[in-house]
Amino acid sequence: MTGTHHSASTHASASASTHHAASASDNHHGHDHGTHPHLVSALDLDAELMGGYLDDASALIADALGRAPRTIVDLGAGTGTGTEALARRFTDARIVAVDSSPEMAALVTQRAEKAGFAARLETVVADLDAGLPELGSPDVVWAAMSLHHVANPVALLRAIATSLAGDGVVAIAEMADVPRFSPAGEDSELRDLQDRCQAATAHAGWEALVDWTDTLDDAGYDVLRHQTIEIERGGPSQSVARYARHWFSQFRHRLTPTSADPHPSALSPVDVSALDDLLDEDNPAALHRRDDLTMSAGRLVWIARPRGAAS
Repeated sequence: MTGTHHSASTHASASASTHHAASASDNHHGHDHGTHPHLVSALDLDAELMGGYLDDASALIADALGRAPRTIVDLGAGTGTGTEALARRFTDARIVAVDSSPEMAALVTQRAEKAGFAARLETVVADLDAGLPELGSPDVVWAAMSLHHVANPVALLRAIATSLAGDGVVAIAEMADVPRFSPAGEDSELRDLQDRCQAATAHAGWEALVDWTDTLDDAGYDVLRHQTIEIERGGPSQSVARYARHWFSQFRHRLTPTSADPHPSALSPVDVSALDDLLDEDNPAALHRRDDLTMSAGRLVWIARPRGAAS
């Protein structure tokens, strides 16, 4: 079962200026990281399950821009899932994919060759913390799960504003919340454990859970659209089970207290033990063996135009 739909966003989360270690499913944009096999696998799995929101986001971009874009920039392109979706939606646009990793840029090129848009693609290897590279005058700048990795997002947004075409727009996507995995039957222990893990992520200020509304205002933008695109994927699905294992592994490794970092939001020893059981590959009840899970998640999308620009 698959579905996406829009809802008015009332999401409020950690400050947009907060950025620490990369988050669970989207740690692929901030700094040079090569192509660690686990990272690429996680990105591909995220694209398989979450990629449907990109078509909805592209429709929002088209509506806000009001014309066919000539040039689109994908900031923090990763393996190119968003790049491909934009190329598919805007068939006449030139696409510029920017990433800090040459290996990721090569993967985007390979994707473009397979999908048939290589002739319209340009890749740029650049560290956004060093400033915005020369991009011409793009009509759309797309930043999906990447802006929270930038050291000074206000400065970057202001640089984008000076680069955009006169009526151009910036589009930003972030996680609406940590994905939720619901069992088909009664499993109160799993549900309660997720509740505690999600509460811990909120207290810990996980950097992907950000709201860019105030930051866009500070950078001199008018927000044209601010919506939540919700995604649900059901079973039986081995991919959902693998995605659940990926996220619960993040809970285990990022929310476990240590002597060096006894964070008050960290999980209790009982919860850590429960996570270990769910992640144990030899456990018959381990997450990766389950085929009854439904995933619910969402992406927040902002589309904004520099204040005073032509519309």
